[in-house]
Amino acid sequence: MSAFNRRQVFEGGLAMAASICLPMSAESATGSAARVDSNPGALSSDAPKSTPIKRKNNIRQSVSRWCYPKQTLDELCQYAVEIGLQAIDLLQPEEFEVPRRYGLLCSMGYVGGGEINHALNRIENHDAIEAAMRKNLPAATKAGVPNVITFSGQRAGMSDEEGARNTIVGLKRLRPLIEDHGVTLCLELLNSKHDHHDYMCDHSTWGVRVMEEVNSPSIKLLYDIYHMQIMEGDLIATIREHGQWFGHYHTGGVPGRHELDDQQEVNWAAVMRGIASTNYKGYVAHEFVPSRDPLTSLRQAVDLCDI
Repeated sequence: MSAFNRRQVFEGGLAMAASICLPMSAESATGSAARVDSNPGALSSDAPKSTPIKRKNNIRQSVSRWCYPKQTLDELCQYAVEIGLQAIDLLQPEEFEVPRRYGLLCSMGYVGGGEINHALNRIENHDAIEAAMRKNLPAATKAGVPNVITFSGQRAGMSDEEGARNTIVGLKRLRPLIEDHGVTLCLELLNSKHDHHDYMCDHSTWGVRVMEEVNSPSIKLLYDIYHMQIMEGDLIATIREHGQWFGHYHTGGVPGRHELDDQQEVNWAAVMRGIASTNYKGYVAHEFVPSRDPLTSLRQAVDLCDI
């Protein structure tokens, strides 16, 4: 496993987000995925101390909360406003309202959509996933969260064909619930080569096949650029060909999942232009683990992707 991956940070928080969510795997880490400030109201009316940077907004940028553990959520929100971000990504239900105090949104939230290791590719998980979503989706709707996340689960000896059929069944079952709450459910593409060994939804062709069968405007793929560069490359062509099925994007430098700089292999400005060429109106959330000063690295990434 990679030294840095989201599963280690957030899986412990899933149990708190949905008390009826699926059992944790033995590999799951403990601890909360994020921290809500103990006195959130204290900063609720604070304005940034500097004039916010005005962005082009051809790409609506967000930032994943788990990558900034040394900042409180309020501090991250305030800095996000200063550098011209529009949202905070990957929050728990009890945190959904926090970004709104700063004129931001939670661009993607956890609502009990399973775990990376145990999710939609097994029929026996579907009851618990639906129950958790019924509990948590009202909070997402109330806070204006546009996207919520789910996973395929690991292969664990299951064929990709059987897993695809089971995932399609699960997503079709969830479709009325998702549509009724006015959100988009995003199934995440992850790499099984380094970070999430044996994860089933590890190629865009598998994910697109599932999306085509489900065929709902409210169910899409989370195209994680870091993960898909590792698994298959061909990023811009894939985005242009299958962009209609991509409801959310994540960034991260390859290799290492660090800064979007000249030490990694992805041409981020070109990829952002590729995304913009599909008339995409959703969010691109930065999900890299800073190896230098975190806030400086975040601003540099936002500058780079502001095409």
